[in-house]
Amino acid sequence: MKTKVLSIGLVAIIMAAAFTILRKEVKVDTNSSQIAWVGEKVTGQHNGTVNIKEGALEVENGQVTGGSFVIDMNSIDVLDLEGEYKDKLMGHLRSDDFFSVESHPTAKFVITSIEKSEATDATHFLAGDLTIKGITNKITFPANITVEDGKATAKASFALDRTKWEIRYGSGSFFDGLGDKMIYDDFKLSVNLSSL
Repeated sequence: MKTKVLSIGLVAIIMAAAFTILRKEVKVDTNSSQIAWVGEKVTGQHNGTVNIKEGALEVENGQVTGGSFVIDMNSIDVLDLEGEYKDKLMGHLRSDDFFSVESHPTAKFVITSIEKSEATDATHFLAGDLTIKGITNKITFPANITVEDGKATAKASFALDRTKWEIRYGSGSFFDGLGDKMIYDDFKLSVNLSSL
């Protein structure tokens, strides 16, 4: 009788273990993760980077199911200019004309859903809440996400309409007569995340 009870108990434990959801949170490697940006205007474009301050991805049964990360807006860098012109543009991007970095030193993205994609150029579609300058908007974009040997990576390239976060400087949607001083509303981001 004892043997039978032990056998049933052992089977129950094995069955419970088989159906246990393996859930963990993996921290984003802020040294190897980065966001690249491109802003375009009538007469050309500028590009640069901004650093990820901290973040984590939620992994469940070998799949990324959620996560969030904080962006250090003080780290905005311009890569296509040097010297005085670079410093001037970086100062302008950090000013109230653009990202108001003094009063909003960080931005944040929180993943609200992840769905598998049938597209050939993306493994998933992500939806989430992006907060810039204290304003939150929902965004969706395709991404390539992998989990191998417990390490998660996510790569995505997409465009955002800056005016949704009240960044209207030089926007032809809000100001007339800008001519070749007009800056396009959309700016492009390339996100490259990897976990520790």
